[in-house]
Amino acid sequence: MKLVSYKTEDREHLGLFIKGHIYNLNSCDKLIPDNMNEFLNGGEELMDRAKRVDAGIKSGKQEAKEEIFFELLAPVPHPNSCREAFSFRQHLASVQRDARSGRDQYPVFCFTNHNAIRGIGDIECMPGQLDKLDFGLEVAIVIGKKGRNIKAAEASSYIAGFMVMNGLSTRALQMEDRSVNPGNDFSTLVGPWLVTPEELDNYRAEPKAGHAGNSYSLGMRCWVNGIEVSSGQMLDMEWTFAEIIERCSYGVDILPGDVIGSGIVGTGCLMELNASGMQRDPNYKPQWLKAGDIVEMEITGLGRLTNTIREAKTI
Repeated sequence: MKLVSYKTEDREHLGLFIKGHIYNLNSCDKLIPDNMNEFLNGGEELMDRAKRVDAGIKSGKQEAKEEIFFELLAPVPHPNSCREAFSFRQHLASVQRDARSGRDQYPVFCFTNHNAIRGIGDIECMPGQLDKLDFGLEVAIVIGKKGRNIKAAEASSYIAGFMVMNGLSTRALQMEDRSVNPGNDFSTLVGPWLVTPEELDNYRAEPKAGHAGNSYSLGMRCWVNGIEVSSGQMLDMEWTFAEIIERCSYGVDILPGDVIGSGIVGTGCLMELNASGMQRDPNYKPQWLKAGDIVEMEITGLGRLTNTIREAKTI
């Protein structure tokens, strides 16, 4: 099942994406709330109702009116929190000298700005944010039920779904003060829809030796202005999302609607690509995103997230 959030006029809604069409869930089942946050807080009962509607529409047994005029939003437009893990060793080894420090023992994560979540479309950046602007190719999960001190063996049941994530960063700001790691809290892009776990059963794989939870064989790719610049694989995650959830919930509540990113896949950002380019050629000219660039990210089974970088108009 693919869940979407969208807007008609000034109202946000919850819908299903089926074969290129969007259908409002609440109009098909009045017990299903018309927004993602309330829906996720309803737990497994509402999720099961939505899956029955989804199956009914696909089989032709459920009558549903297609939405025509709408604006697609981030699948979870108002998350309670947004964390970003560091689970791809290749990326860390490429950009950080201390890539192995602590991260071989347990998953590491940081919080980013949950009020800066965006979906597809134009992304406005302030002039200073365009200074060495970078993309970050990630996969994200959304938590579907409340929990605390969750063991990795049980953690997969807490995942409501998966999304493509692009963690934009201003590398110039990061380099000014590495101690607090600023520069990546002004825009985190997710979408185009939230894919529930059963949709990915055919891609499920055994975790690496000594690890717990589900791994997934999902290709991860990024294009800038139609040119492929990055290609990776979700199987390369050092830690599974189940193990990340165990760490995130240690002594802390995780809540429905929390977003957790995987961290950047190997080759999944310009900073890493620039570093390898300069190693190969001392005359290599670093590349960064600029206003007008179109960034497209696609992950197997999760769809394609497309955004255009714009410079904000300032006085």
